[in-house]
Amino acid sequence: MDNVSVVRIFTLTGLNETMDHRTAIFSLTLVYYCVVLFLNISLIVIIVLNENLHEPMYVLLCCVCINAVYGTTGFYPKFLLDLLSFSQEISYDWCLFQAFIMYSFACCELSILAVMAYDRYLAICRPLHYHTLMTRRRLSQLVSFSWLTPFCIFSISILLTSRLELCRLTIKRLFCVNWIIVQLACPDSSTLSNNIVSYATILIYVSHGFFIVWTYMHLVRTCATSKENRVKFMQTCVPHLISMTTFLTVIVFDLMYMRFGSAEMPQSLQNFIAIEFLVFPPMMNPLIYGFKLTKIRNTILSLIYVRIQ
Repeated sequence: MDNVSVVRIFTLTGLNETMDHRTAIFSLTLVYYCVVLFLNISLIVIIVLNENLHEPMYVLLCCVCINAVYGTTGFYPKFLLDLLSFSQEISYDWCLFQAFIMYSFACCELSILAVMAYDRYLAICRPLHYHTLMTRRRLSQLVSFSWLTPFCIFSISILLTSRLELCRLTIKRLFCVNWIIVQLACPDSSTLSNNIVSYATILIYVSHGFFIVWTYMHLVRTCATSKENRVKFMQTCVPHLISMTTFLTVIVFDLMYMRFGSAEMPQSLQNFIAIEFLVFPPMMNPLIYGFKLTKIRNTILSLIYVRIQ
């Protein structure tokens, strides 16, 4: 067995079966990544520069887009470099850093979606108290919670992983994942602390999911009694609901596969499952919100009209 304390380089083997098509994959991936950056950064700039969009719902949407840029940048540049290389390697330190980005991106996304659900609950179910409860200070506290909580949790998780003695150097994925690194630990290494933190993290973010479900139960019940609320729900909640459903589906699918999936599954399918959360939500969110939310759609159309003139 190799010992990572001496050779601090991991080998990523996720691309082994697709290297014959790497030129086509590189081209498509580069175009896709540029489109994702363009859409998300454009929406961020529109929201920041337009004072009419400085409302909680749009500020939270801006956070979703910032998080998308953060998460995709943690994966796509390295993936594109790997497609140009004959050996896919990553240093031990960079591997831990990438694992931190991947996990914090996913959990930040879920936290922000939970805050967005809370915001829509207040706006529709308690409209008279909305501006009293959702103040700028409260919004900044919720956004800070959405970012700082995952960062703190996964800083501890990555720190615990960095203390493990590893006896294998091969990661059968396209990118580094903390749970996979823990599985590379030597048989005599204790991973109890890592498991405790891992399951505690799952519990925390499963509770986020239950909170979102509880919120939408109240939203649906409230909107069913009023035509005005149904219109609000269709305009502002449906995009969030689509975004949340897409994200939760791909994350749960990936977690289930990572924990219980078969290694005999074709590598290309394994790769697709692994990167779903980096493919669909970052592209879908700006498109869904950009077309569905009236203020953003009108702002985009007015900008296009000015450019044409």
